[in-house]
Amino acid sequence: MSDRNGSQNLWAKPLKGQAVMLTQFKTGRVLWPAISQTGKIIAFERDFQIWTYDIATKQTAPVAIRLRGAAAGPSVDHQKLTSQFRDLALSPDGKKVAFTAHGDVFATSAKDGGDAVRLSNTPALESQLAWLPNSRSLIYVSTRNGAGNLYQYDFGTRTETRLTDNHEDDGAPVLSPDGQSVAFIRNGQELHVLELSSKKEKQLYKGYLGRSPFASSGTVVWSPDGKWLAFAVYGAKTFRNVWVVPSSGGDAKAVSFLANTFGGNLTWSPDGKYILFGTNQRTEQAQLARVDLTPHAPRFREDQFRDLFNEEVPRTIRPTSPSTPVTPSSTTDKAPNRDTLTNSPKTKAGPKEITSIVFDGIRQRMSLVPIGVEVDAQSISKDGKTLLLTATVGNRQNLYTYSLDETSAERPVAKQLTTTPGQKSNAQFTADSKDVFYIEQGRIQSVSLDKREPKPLAVTAELDVDFGAEKLQVFQQAWDVQNKGFYDPAFHGVDWAGVKKQYEPLVAGARTPDELRRLLSLMVGELNASHSGVSGPQGSIDITTGRPGLRFDRITYETTGKLLITEVVDMGPADLSGTIKPGDYLVSVDGTAIDKNTNLDQLLSNKINRQTRLGIAPSPTGTVRDVNVQPVNQATEKGLLYKQWVQQQRNFVDKASKGRLGYVHMYDMSSESLNQLFLDLDAENHNREGVVVDVRNNNGGFVNAYAIDVFTRKGYLTMTGRGMPSAPARTQLGQRALERPTILVTNQHSLSDAEDFTEGYRTLKLGKVVGEPTAGWIIFTSAAQLIDGSSIRLPFSRITDNRGQNMELNPRPVDVPVSRPIGESYTDQNIQLQTAVTELLKQLSEPTSDKSVGGK
Repeated sequence: MSDRNGSQNLWAKPLKGQAVMLTQFKTGRVLWPAISQTGKIIAFERDFQIWTYDIATKQTAPVAIRLRGAAAGPSVDHQKLTSQFRDLALSPDGKKVAFTAHGDVFATSAKDGGDAVRLSNTPALESQLAWLPNSRSLIYVSTRNGAGNLYQYDFGTRTETRLTDNHEDDGAPVLSPDGQSVAFIRNGQELHVLELSSKKEKQLYKGYLGRSPFASSGTVVWSPDGKWLAFAVYGAKTFRNVWVVPSSGGDAKAVSFLANTFGGNLTWSPDGKYILFGTNQRTEQAQLARVDLTPHAPRFREDQFRDLFNEEVPRTIRPTSPSTPVTPSSTTDKAPNRDTLTNSPKTKAGPKEITSIVFDGIRQRMSLVPIGVEVDAQSISKDGKTLLLTATVGNRQNLYTYSLDETSAERPVAKQLTTTPGQKSNAQFTADSKDVFYIEQGRIQSVSLDKREPKPLAVTAELDVDFGAEKLQVFQQAWDVQNKGFYDPAFHGVDWAGVKKQYEPLVAGARTPDELRRLLSLMVGELNASHSGVSGPQGSIDITTGRPGLRFDRITYETTGKLLITEVVDMGPADLSGTIKPGDYLVSVDGTAIDKNTNLDQLLSNKINRQTRLGIAPSPTGTVRDVNVQPVNQATEKGLLYKQWVQQQRNFVDKASKGRLGYVHMYDMSSESLNQLFLDLDAENHNREGVVVDVRNNNGGFVNAYAIDVFTRKGYLTMTGRGMPSAPARTQLGQRALERPTILVTNQHSLSDAEDFTEGYRTLKLGKVVGEPTAGWIIFTSAAQLIDGSSIRLPFSRITDNRGQNMELNPRPVDVPVSRPIGESYTDQNIQLQTAVTELLKQLSEPTSDKSVGGK
């Protein structure tokens, strides 16, 4: 199928010659073509009908299909959830927990758990919970009216009140310390404060606060006295910093000035004297920054000792010092002598200390807290002495504590609070700061700071899920995610509102969740954008089939039913045995003979990492010898096949260049592949005259800028130790730099960030690009979870080249076009690599003033 002529049609391409359009459709979607075994008929789907194309007559026609009976579909599903919880919020008094399950709000006892009370009951999504300080009311966001609005639930009256009514999304609600107002973000661009009693709201700031339609929780915080709001702002170059604004209105001002694009998660210290926030660049360790709002006066332990002598005189003891005379009470002679203070009514707490901000010199009062771990989220205990961290060490996320007590004799270090492997979120202190509640793998947990032993809170959330009502909410949510977040406001020229009208009745007729997701994927496909799609809820697919690391001849199997070994995967289980070679036959597994009716996968089921006896023979009827192997899983075998392929390409370049050129391939653009690049650019590659860089079949990632630096950096110093060989300064000082001429190889399966790498390579004139133009899938994407657990991808960021051209749907060109002929992979030829070698050797033979990085 191709839409190269503006509409979707079937095409055919002979082994030699040009492609020919078979069908003549002007409109409609053409999907899933399949050719009959006779080669005479092609069946395909078009606009939700089955069609056929007759190759001989070149005629198309729909297939008449009549459905009988009623299609089965899910009815109302009564669920009792004990996990899959989100949005945990612990009440200020520490007695209740609120959370969401399947998009509805629930609450239960923080001590006993049990059956949770359902507070909302709508097909729409509720999220982002926030307690009022009195612990008797809860604010949350609901999308039941199309956009996210704030709602308040009162436990005393058991009533719900709508607080905001706007067509733009409201989110990230944060209650003021006195509970009289709530701050929130509207449409990712406006900071508002709503007075709960009068329902009056005011806008305090307008700018880039977040990315619609995603929530920005943790990016807004009140000062302890309620006079200020701090919030995270995207500025020039999307650098993210902290600003403050008076809660009554006024000028907003920046208090941090970092050149980092990631971060947020603000916390204002309980004494109001400083703000903590997370900050980092991608691939760099996330750190915690501190901004002192006034010049910081250190606290000394000596002062603590002196304070011991300033203790308050006990109330039941009369001071005898002449400097503190006692004033007689006018009722001394009439009332008995007793301590009247102990029985007097409780006095109100004094006013909170006013938060002061000295903007002069605040840039110099920012520092990084030496945590030493990858900080994902943080909060401060009520007494201000302990910092709670959600942090990652060794790719495992756990909770840590860090002392903020400046008078402590012990040097502060991050102390691990949990040691479990699951992802953690919503960690928060109890009111007495002795325990922490959090969610791990969708379940509510708590842990004591003293015992450091996590324990689950057994909670059940009971609800009915009506697929008939929910599917329309899922559809609305999926459409709305693209409507508010798709990178191109013109939607690639598509009438997105019209698409909604087209697909809504189709979704109403969906009978199963799989049908619903297929319709959503087709709807998203109308945008004709890469990095798109809808997938089902994450599940655990347990693949237990062992892989022995063998490849078999297809023709031999199809004609005789015998398994003739054509390849033994390098470093695979069979290879490690040392006795199996191509030309042998696999005739049995653990004594079970193999014939044309045998399912080999079934014989190897549950054999991963277990001793397995393979029967190997030199011919189908030859003498069988037993070979014991330990099969691996599919992912391990795939990795071994990839390493084998890379070595084959490296050997090809070495032979074709007569040892003059090296070779590296990047599997994708992940941080793991970047580290592998550092390993593969080994001493042998550094000692070659040039290197072939291969990004064919690279499906992208995000590290293109870091990878390209390795090939861009030029030498400028040489270091030579006495009695040692000379070395480039960059290498000697620990920086990755090849400092050799290179050439780049791409193909039509070089996707996304591999295309960014290609564009950078061309723009920086590092060398020629050989092969095929890339795919034109160049966009930054993220994902949103839908209410039923499905996930929808959202292309949200436009990528343009230095000419201003949108790179999406615009493949990166090559300097030397070369396509591999069909069937070449079955030979020892590789025309793309051969051409790259020829071009790079030609460049090396040309006189040039600088061959350190090459050039066009």
